[in-house]
Amino acid sequence: MTATPRRARVERVTKETHISVELDLDGTGRYEVATGIGFLDHMLEQLSRHSLIDLVCRAKGDLHIDFHHTTEDTGIAIGEAVSKALGDRRGIRRYGAAVIPMDETCSRVALDVSNRPYLIWKVRFERPKLGEMDTELFKEWFQAFAQAAGITLHIENLYGENSHHIVESCFKGLARALREAVELDQRALAAVPSTKGTLTGTLKS
Repeated sequence: MTATPRRARVERVTKETHISVELDLDGTGRYEVATGIGFLDHMLEQLSRHSLIDLVCRAKGDLHIDFHHTTEDTGIAIGEAVSKALGDRRGIRRYGAAVIPMDETCSRVALDVSNRPYLIWKVRFERPKLGEMDTELFKEWFQAFAQAAGITLHIENLYGENSHHIVESCFKGLARALREAVELDQRALAAVPSTKGTLTGTLKS
Protein backbone atom coordinates (compact mmCIF):
# COMPACT_ATOMS: atom_id res chain seq x y z
CA MET A 1 0.00 0.00 0.00
CA THR A 2 1.07 3.56 -0.61
CA ALA A 3 0.83 6.45 1.84
CA THR A 4 -1.52 8.09 -0.64
CA PRO A 5 -4.49 5.87 -1.53
CA ARG A 6 -4.54 4.99 -5.21
CA ARG A 7 -8.25 5.40 -5.65
CA ALA A 8 -10.38 7.27 -8.15
CA ARG A 9 -13.96 8.15 -8.93
CA VAL A 10 -15.17 9.05 -12.42
CA GLU A 11 -18.60 9.99 -13.71
CA ARG A 12 -19.28 10.14 -17.43
CA VAL A 13 -22.55 11.64 -18.61
CA THR A 14 -23.55 11.97 -22.26
CA LYS A 15 -26.81 11.90 -24.19
CA GLU A 16 -26.13 8.19 -24.74
CA THR A 17 -24.91 6.93 -21.37
CA HIS A 18 -24.56 7.76 -17.68
CA ILE A 19 -21.69 5.86 -16.11
CA SER A 20 -20.13 6.05 -12.64
CA VAL A 21 -16.94 4.24 -11.69
CA GLU A 22 -15.05 3.89 -8.43
CA LEU A 23 -11.88 1.85 -8.12
CA ASP A 24 -8.99 1.11 -5.81
CA LEU A 25 -5.77 -0.14 -7.38
CA ASP A 26 -4.69 -1.62 -4.04
CA GLY A 27 -7.86 -3.56 -3.41
CA THR A 28 -8.70 -7.22 -3.05
CA GLY A 29 -10.76 -7.78 -6.19
CA ARG A 30 -14.17 -6.81 -4.82
CA TYR A 31 -16.71 -5.66 -7.37
CA GLU A 32 -20.18 -4.27 -7.86
CA VAL A 33 -20.97 -4.15 -11.57
CA ALA A 34 -24.26 -3.32 -13.26
CA THR A 35 -24.15 -2.17 -16.89
CA GLY A 36 -27.39 -3.66 -18.16
CA ILE A 37 -25.35 -6.02 -20.37
CA GLY A 38 -25.00 -9.38 -18.68
CA PHE A 39 -21.96 -10.63 -20.53
CA LEU A 40 -20.11 -7.32 -20.10
CA ASP A 41 -20.86 -7.46 -16.37
CA HIS A 42 -19.32 -10.93 -16.26
CA MET A 43 -16.15 -9.71 -18.00
CA LEU A 44 -15.75 -6.66 -15.76
CA GLU A 45 -16.15 -8.90 -12.72
CA GLN A 46 -13.32 -11.06 -14.09
CA LEU A 47 -11.21 -7.95 -14.62
CA SER A 48 -11.67 -6.86 -11.01
CA ARG A 49 -11.23 -10.28 -9.43
CA HIS A 50 -8.04 -11.21 -11.26
CA SER A 51 -6.40 -7.78 -11.10
CA LEU A 52 -7.25 -7.34 -7.38
CA ILE A 53 -8.58 -3.90 -8.30
CA ASP A 54 -11.75 -3.08 -6.37
CA LEU A 55 -14.31 -1.90 -8.89
CA VAL A 56 -17.73 -0.33 -8.72
CA CYS A 57 -19.24 0.31 -12.14
CA ARG A 58 -22.83 1.35 -12.76
CA ALA A 59 -24.08 2.25 -16.21
CA LYS A 60 -27.33 3.30 -17.81
CA GLY A 61 -27.26 3.52 -21.57
CA ASP A 62 -29.33 3.51 -24.72
CA LEU A 63 -29.57 -0.28 -24.85
CA HIS A 64 -32.81 0.04 -26.82
CA ILE A 65 -30.59 1.08 -29.75
CA ASP A 66 -27.72 -1.37 -29.27
CA PHE A 67 -24.90 -2.18 -26.85
CA HIS A 68 -22.21 -0.09 -28.57
CA HIS A 69 -22.35 3.13 -26.56
CA THR A 70 -22.58 1.45 -23.18
CA THR A 71 -19.75 -0.95 -23.98
CA GLU A 72 -17.42 1.76 -25.27
CA ASP A 73 -18.22 4.29 -22.55
CA THR A 74 -17.62 1.81 -19.72
CA GLY A 75 -14.17 1.23 -21.24
CA ILE A 76 -13.56 4.97 -21.30
CA ALA A 77 -14.75 5.54 -17.73
CA ILE A 78 -12.82 2.62 -16.23
CA GLY A 79 -9.72 3.65 -18.18
CA GLU A 80 -10.01 7.24 -16.94
CA ALA A 81 -10.35 5.99 -13.38
CA VAL A 82 -7.24 3.81 -13.71
CA SER A 83 -5.25 6.75 -15.08
CA LYS A 84 -6.50 9.07 -12.35
CA ALA A 85 -5.68 6.55 -9.61
CA LEU A 86 -2.15 6.10 -10.99
CA GLY A 87 -1.39 9.81 -10.64
CA ASP A 88 2.12 10.51 -11.95
CA ARG A 89 2.71 6.72 -12.16
CA ARG A 90 5.56 6.95 -9.70
CA GLY A 91 6.79 3.71 -8.16
CA ILE A 92 4.93 1.31 -10.43
CA ARG A 93 6.49 -1.61 -12.29
CA ARG A 94 5.00 -0.17 -15.50
CA TYR A 95 5.12 -3.36 -17.62
CA GLY A 96 3.00 -6.46 -17.34
CA ALA A 97 2.28 -9.59 -19.33
CA ALA A 98 0.18 -12.73 -19.03
CA VAL A 99 -0.56 -15.89 -20.99
CA ILE A 100 -3.99 -17.22 -20.08
CA PRO A 101 -5.22 -20.72 -20.97
CA MET A 102 -8.92 -21.48 -20.81
CA ASP A 103 -9.88 -24.97 -21.93
CA GLU A 104 -9.09 -25.12 -25.67
CA THR A 105 -8.18 -21.43 -25.80
CA CYS A 106 -4.98 -19.55 -25.03
CA SER A 107 -4.48 -15.78 -25.20
CA ARG A 108 -1.50 -13.51 -24.59
CA VAL A 109 -1.64 -9.96 -23.22
CA ALA A 110 1.27 -7.55 -22.81
CA LEU A 111 1.01 -3.93 -21.72
CA ASP A 112 2.97 -0.83 -20.87
CA VAL A 113 1.45 1.75 -18.53
CA SER A 114 3.32 4.38 -20.53
CA ASN A 115 0.75 7.15 -21.01
CA ARG A 116 1.11 6.40 -24.72
CA PRO A 117 -2.17 4.70 -25.63
CA TYR A 118 -2.13 2.11 -28.37
CA LEU A 119 -4.01 -1.12 -29.05
CA ILE A 120 -2.85 -4.13 -31.02
CA TRP A 121 -5.80 -6.52 -31.35
CA LYS A 122 -5.14 -9.91 -32.92
CA VAL A 123 -8.37 -11.63 -32.01
CA ARG A 124 -10.89 -13.17 -34.37
CA PHE A 125 -14.30 -14.65 -33.69
CA GLU A 126 -16.16 -17.25 -35.72
CA ARG A 127 -19.48 -16.08 -34.31
CA PRO A 128 -20.88 -12.56 -34.74
CA LYS A 129 -22.65 -12.61 -31.37
CA LEU A 130 -22.31 -13.91 -27.83
CA GLY A 131 -25.87 -14.02 -26.62
CA GLU A 132 -27.20 -10.59 -27.59
CA MET A 133 -23.78 -8.94 -27.68
CA ASP A 134 -21.90 -8.34 -30.95
CA THR A 135 -18.42 -9.82 -30.68
CA GLU A 136 -16.98 -6.83 -32.59
CA LEU A 137 -17.77 -4.70 -29.52
CA PHE A 138 -15.04 -6.32 -27.46
CA LYS A 139 -12.36 -4.60 -29.53
CA GLU A 140 -14.22 -1.33 -28.95
CA TRP A 141 -14.07 -1.86 -25.19
CA PHE A 142 -10.36 -2.60 -25.14
CA GLN A 143 -9.63 0.31 -27.50
CA ALA A 144 -11.58 2.72 -25.30
CA PHE A 145 -9.93 1.41 -22.14
CA ALA A 146 -6.38 1.60 -23.52
CA GLN A 147 -6.93 5.12 -24.84
CA ALA A 148 -8.42 6.48 -21.64
CA ALA A 149 -5.99 4.69 -19.31
CA GLY A 150 -2.91 5.71 -21.30
CA ILE A 151 -1.80 2.14 -21.84
CA THR A 152 -0.01 0.47 -24.74
CA LEU A 153 -1.96 -2.79 -24.94
CA HIS A 154 -1.23 -5.83 -27.09
CA ILE A 155 -3.78 -8.65 -27.11
CA GLU A 156 -3.41 -11.81 -29.16
CA ASN A 157 -5.54 -14.92 -29.15
CA LEU A 158 -3.02 -17.66 -29.90
CA TYR A 159 -5.67 -20.29 -30.57
CA GLY A 160 -9.19 -21.22 -29.56
CA GLU A 161 -12.65 -22.09 -30.85
CA ASN A 162 -15.19 -21.05 -28.23
CA SER A 163 -15.95 -17.32 -28.44
CA HIS A 164 -16.81 -17.11 -24.75
CA HIS A 165 -13.47 -18.62 -23.81
CA ILE A 166 -11.61 -16.34 -26.21
CA VAL A 167 -13.13 -13.16 -24.78
CA GLU A 168 -12.79 -14.26 -21.19
CA SER A 169 -9.13 -15.20 -21.63
CA CYS A 170 -8.50 -11.70 -23.03
CA PHE A 171 -10.11 -9.98 -20.05
CA LYS A 172 -8.32 -12.24 -17.58
CA GLY A 173 -5.06 -11.61 -19.42
CA LEU A 174 -5.61 -7.87 -19.12
CA ALA A 175 -6.37 -8.28 -15.43
CA ARG A 176 -3.22 -10.24 -14.64
CA ALA A 177 -0.97 -8.03 -16.75
CA LEU A 178 -2.48 -4.88 -15.25
CA ARG A 179 -2.04 -6.27 -11.74
CA GLU A 180 1.66 -6.75 -12.43
CA ALA A 181 2.16 -3.38 -14.13
CA VAL A 182 0.48 -1.16 -11.52
CA GLU A 183 2.03 -3.01 -8.59
CA LEU A 184 4.43 -0.90 -6.55
CA ASP A 185 8.09 -1.72 -7.06
CA GLN A 186 9.59 -1.80 -3.58
CA ARG A 187 13.05 -1.11 -5.03
CA ALA A 188 11.97 2.12 -6.74
CA LEU A 189 9.01 3.59 -4.87
CA ALA A 190 10.11 7.18 -5.39
CA ALA A 191 10.99 6.84 -9.06
CA VAL A 192 8.94 7.31 -12.20
CA PRO A 193 9.87 4.30 -14.37
CA SER A 194 11.17 6.32 -17.31
CA THR A 195 14.55 7.77 -18.31
CA LYS A 196 12.70 11.04 -18.95
CA GLY A 197 11.60 11.16 -15.34
CA THR A 198 7.94 11.57 -16.31
CA LEU A 199 5.10 9.52 -17.75
CA THR A 200 2.80 12.52 -18.02
CA GLY A 201 2.21 13.85 -21.51
CA THR A 202 5.30 12.15 -22.91
CA LEU A 203 5.76 10.94 -26.48
CA LYS A 204 8.83 8.83 -25.79
CA SER A 205 10.02 7.45 -22.48
